[in-house]
Amino acid sequence: MALISNILIGCIALFHLYILWLEMFAWTTKGPKVFRNFPIDLFEKTKKMAANQGLYNGFLAAGLIWSLCISNPMWSFYIAIFFLSCVFIAGVYGGFTASKKIFIVQALPAFITLIIIHLK
Repeated sequence: MALISNILIGCIALFHLYILWLEMFAWTTKGPKVFRNFPIDLFEKTKKMAANQGLYNGFLAAGLIWSLCISNPMWSFYIAIFFLSCVFIAGVYGGFTASKKIFIVQALPAFITLIIIHLK
């Protein structure tokens, strides 16, 4: 069970690193292909805002990666719970305020992983 939870935490961290890259470095090039419901004329105007959001996603990824690097099992568990909870809450909020898809791709995997890490 520990291996499965670590793999899931790693996948969620990689997803947030992808969001970091997309929002900080590829907002005006790849962003329109990913965020199809967002008006194309707003990508350039929101470039700095998107970069800020990307930075926050990077912090989430860093915390999740940190949880995998901690040798003390209890501290690793606590840090993973904290950052997975942050991802879950952000995904729920995004699901309500921006797009239901955010709930599915962000909150649901974090919630499932939170359940799994409590089973180990």
